[in-house]
Amino acid sequence: MKQLFICLSILCLAGNIIGQTFTEKISKTYKFDKKSDQNAILVYNISGDVFIEGISGDQIILEVVKTINAKTEERLARGKSEIQLGVLDRADSLIFFVEGTGQEFGWNTWSKKDSENNHWGYSWQRNNHREDQGYDYKMSFKLKVPNQVHVVASTINDGNVMVSNTLGEVNANNINGNIVLEKIAGATQASTINGDVDITYSKNPSSDCRYYSLNGHVKVNFPSSISATMSFKSFNGDLYTNVESLETMSPMVSKTSTSKGVKYKVEMDRFKIRSGGPHLDVETFNGDAYIKELK
Repeated sequence: MKQLFICLSILCLAGNIIGQTFTEKISKTYKFDKKSDQNAILVYNISGDVFIEGISGDQIILEVVKTINAKTEERLARGKSEIQLGVLDRADSLIFFVEGTGQEFGWNTWSKKDSENNHWGYSWQRNNHREDQGYDYKMSFKLKVPNQVHVVASTINDGNVMVSNTLGEVNANNINGNIVLEKIAGATQASTINGDVDITYSKNPSSDCRYYSLNGHVKVNFPSSISATMSFKSFNGDLYTNVESLETMSPMVSKTSTSKGVKYKVEMDRFKIRSGGPHLDVETFNGDAYIKELK
């Protein structure tokens, strides 16, 4: 009996240390009020996965799993109340994000001198930031979207970004996780810091693309022979390819006027694939790049 009492006491103590967990599943369906070839879905996550799949039809089917972890009921209740799904309906586009993080989400400008840097996203709010909110949260997004839409998808921690079966442009970003793009056809911008970039096209892209990983590999698979120009840059990585029609191009020098004077940039590793075409910008730091034709 004494041993049983001790075991129960240890279990109760462990339960108090582990804390409380709350999970909520949010399911919603949307449609664009204004249908056009510019329709876009934008997902800005902070902690958790972002999975987007293109389907036929005009419905946007959203499923979000929200998880809150805390060591007390009071902190758990605060997390349940503060962390919410944010939605902005812009008629021809839908923006999904996380509310209650201590950062403000909206239309930001990185530089007043460069209007091209305008973008949706999170901005740091010193007054609203909480050093320790007393709980951990995770939001995992799964969407089924019309396959012709343009997609912007990003997360920061504890999650991967995956987009599949889309025809429009794809802009995917991550910090601590992978990017996986499968059966896509549009122009692509894919960038991650601590993770891999894996892309398989259903049709060769007809516009410029950029693929980047700081601490991971970049793998890009084209369904057939491609005509393009390509640049490759890496500090500790190599380029591997089965493309036979690869010709070295002369270095390209560009210059930009700055407050310090004229800034010159030299791109050394440039290649022409067959007759040329859209530019493929491939860059890693601590990882290799694999460019392959699946013909």
